[in-house]
Amino acid sequence: QLREFGGGAVQEGDSLQLSCAASSRPYSSHVMGWFRQAPGKEREFVAAIRWGTGLAYYSDAVKGRFTISRSGAERSGRLQMNSLKPGDTAVYYCAIDRNGLSYSASDYDHWGQGTQVTVSQ
Repeated sequence: QLREFGGGAVQEGDSLQLSCAASSRPYSSHVMGWFRQAPGKEREFVAAIRWGTGLAYYSDAVKGRFTISRSGAERSGRLQMNSLKPGDTAVYYCAIDRNGLSYSASDYDHWGQGTQVTVSQ
């Protein structure tokens, strides 16, 4: 079970940090991903991290602005979002892929309920 924290309403250029708490520690072979979904749009990949190695992957839209991390001891992942833009406005979800890295939401097994991020000009 996953739960996201940290969403909110900010101004363009501000920062936010999202957290994803897992009820049980992911295995080293698992991947934690962050996705977002804006109104009327499909859920899109934002970032992912291999739980065991910490190797991170980003979409082109957020590369250089967002940083994904994880803490095994805390059983949590984080998404640090800097230089936010109005186009980043969406509901953000964390999810676990037990089968390895995927950029497709349909490959992720477990999802949080989502947290709203709103960026205004």
